[in-house]
Amino acid sequence: MNGKHIKNRLSRNPRAAAIGAFVGLALCGTVTGGVVLADSGSPSESRSTVRSGDAAAAAELLPPAKKDRSSEGRAADSRERSDRPSRKTRKPAEAPTEKRSDEQDARDKVIERAKTWNPGTDDRVRYSQTRTYKGYRTDCSGYVAMALGLSGPGPNTVGFTSSRLTERIKMSELKKGDLVMDAQGTNTTRHVVIFEKWANKAHTAYWAYEQRGRYGTDYRTRDYGLSSGSEYKAYRPKNL
Repeated sequence: MNGKHIKNRLSRNPRAAAIGAFVGLALCGTVTGGVVLADSGSPSESRSTVRSGDAAAAAELLPPAKKDRSSEGRAADSRERSDRPSRKTRKPAEAPTEKRSDEQDARDKVIERAKTWNPGTDDRVRYSQTRTYKGYRTDCSGYVAMALGLSGPGPNTVGFTSSRLTERIKMSELKKGDLVMDAQGTNTTRHVVIFEKWANKAHTAYWAYEQRGRYGTDYRTRDYGLSSGSEYKAYRPKNL
């Protein structure tokens, strides 16, 4: 096959031409910027110019060059890793503790003192409007004065309506230690009890401590003040 036929065949196949050019250049020397250099480092007398299409095809045969990671790139990666939040073991959440207020403590003390007269037992304090027990009158108002921690022998029922000692509230606002009181009438009809808690969800009755006539200290459910037109009203002691 003559040179003309070879040239025509290579022109029809650029990739084959590129491979041939690359192999030829590799045998003669090193390819640098399109100039063939001899092994000695001096340019050869005959320069072979590689066409741009053939050079691109030859470059496809070369393995891709590995990228050299610069020190700046490695430093950036290190900073990125250091910025990531570290995983720390979380401690189990502690159960919230209920913080008692001074008001709650004061109300609890009212009930604690009310129990010291042994309500509903054989050791209860008997009712009397003239006798005293540990400095307090043993009627309903004297018993309330003792439970509230007031000075003995204690005011009577009418005295408990004074704005100095109590304030009017709604029956629906009753809390432990509040009072339900009928201050109307005479000393034989007036009465006051100490509210503790509601007896049911419907609020049709409540548990109360009282010093009742002909019996003495008691603890039972009452409905004073819950019916329409009742003379019993709800009061909140000023010291609670």
